[in-house]
Amino acid sequence: MRTPLLSAAVLKNWGAAISVAVALTSVTSPGTAAGALAQPLPGTVSTEVRMKLERDARLSVTETVQVPEGKTVRRTVPLRLAVGNDLERQYEVTDAKVEGKGSASASDDSFTVTLEGNSTLTYTVVGAVAPVGDALEVRWQVAGGWDAELDKVAVSFSAPDSPTSVNCLAGPVGSSQPCTSADLADGKGVRAQEIKLGAGERVDVAIGLSAGVVPPNAVVVEQSGLAAAFALTLVSGAALGGLLLLLLGGVALLWYLRGRDARALASEVGAVSVLVRDGDRVAFASPDGVLPGQVGTVVDEHVDVVDVTATVIDLAVRNYLWITETDGHDWRIVRRNPVDASLSGYEKAVCEALLPQGVDAVSVSELRGRQIDLAHVRDRLYADVVEKRWFVRRPDAERNLFWWVGIVVAVLGVAATVVLALTIGNALFGLVVAVGGVALAFGARSMPARTKRGSELLEHVRGLRGYLAGVTRDDVPEADRELVFSRSLPYAVVLGETERWLSTFSQQDLYWYGGASDFRRSFPAFLGALDGVLAQAGHLRSLRTPNP
Repeated sequence: MRTPLLSAAVLKNWGAAISVAVALTSVTSPGTAAGALAQPLPGTVSTEVRMKLERDARLSVTETVQVPEGKTVRRTVPLRLAVGNDLERQYEVTDAKVEGKGSASASDDSFTVTLEGNSTLTYTVVGAVAPVGDALEVRWQVAGGWDAELDKVAVSFSAPDSPTSVNCLAGPVGSSQPCTSADLADGKGVRAQEIKLGAGERVDVAIGLSAGVVPPNAVVVEQSGLAAAFALTLVSGAALGGLLLLLLGGVALLWYLRGRDARALASEVGAVSVLVRDGDRVAFASPDGVLPGQVGTVVDEHVDVVDVTATVIDLAVRNYLWITETDGHDWRIVRRNPVDASLSGYEKAVCEALLPQGVDAVSVSELRGRQIDLAHVRDRLYADVVEKRWFVRRPDAERNLFWWVGIVVAVLGVAATVVLALTIGNALFGLVVAVGGVALAFGARSMPARTKRGSELLEHVRGLRGYLAGVTRDDVPEADRELVFSRSLPYAVVLGETERWLSTFSQQDLYWYGGASDFRRSFPAFLGALDGVLAQAGHLRSLRTPNP
């Protein structure tokens, strides 16, 4: 948006902020008489600037610059100056010419001059006249941006009517140091002078005129570029506040949903009694009827290779399969009984994956050369933990949903940032959306939440691990040891307690496992071989279940 004229209030405040609101009628340095112009020293850079305000408010400028022989100097003058929040005063330089060795060029943002030797520079400034209160002010940076020290800067100004005030500032940009001298030249014009202007320093002259002498032509524009595009505005601020509320709400929701799990993991849990006694007999019963493959999925919210391996062992223990070592380096899995209604959906899928219809036996080495489809096993196992009401939705589907939603939101946020930065601004809004999308994508792994029943099961699983780690042979009658050992073994496999369980119960002859001369050596080798074969399918993670 372009505003052709500054309001009196804006320019009055701007003029007060940039210059000293006191007109200098005469500032004289020691040893220099008022109105006298010091002569430049030989071999130094100096400039004489003559300004004339035309009746159409254009400012004609002639600069006579003396540069020592063999030296090149460069000057860069900014044409955009901040005058308030998100506003800039914009100057325009036209008709720039150099008589002598050098060049001059102007863009929307700056005016650049390069000179060698003595030269005369002429140009016209548009936008130098602004209304200030009930009067006018002509402002221009008559010297500044030089890459060399100036021994002297002499300034003169004339206008269609006599000036009413002059304010001349010199030194570093932003300073309020007055020039060496500045006066109204007997009321007919303005004269100013600065001695020893350092490289990069400026001389800024503001001259007061009566209202109506010329039409004001100062131009104010909204800030441009990345700084303006990403400026904190009402819209972008509201977006930031909304994102903060969403993040806080998400954290609160996760704290509520995950808090049950945190309490279950933090609480002290002893061994759960999974041994059911009937007179002198003892049997194993898992907590909440959880199966070995389901244990790992509830604990880490993923279906892993070890969950399927533990299921194979459990099916053998329950007389659906028979496992036998053949030659010390291979094992054979044999169908002992057909699947029936007592098996869960994912257990049936495991049987179908290893022993399809019409196949009653297969060796591990044969499985290694066959493509096993475990995708159905994974899907059925996820479905089972939902049917058991340990999860509200499939953990993998929920993770994928939030991941893709986060990626889409992040991409849309980046696109919105680019479009807003190049058009109407408020690009910070798009950036906020992009950050929110990235946070959602990375937070996707924390989205699957167990139900209250699932959190209670997690605590029971910790107790089950305590049972596996603490039970002794003497806790189980000798007549029941083989069955208790066998029924507990799949849970020891999925929970990483295999070695300890094997050392506690040194079983050699088992009803579901044959051909082993040393079961404690043969069984871990079988687990490793089966894990490797199942991992080749590429459908599941090859990870052991972490400690709950």
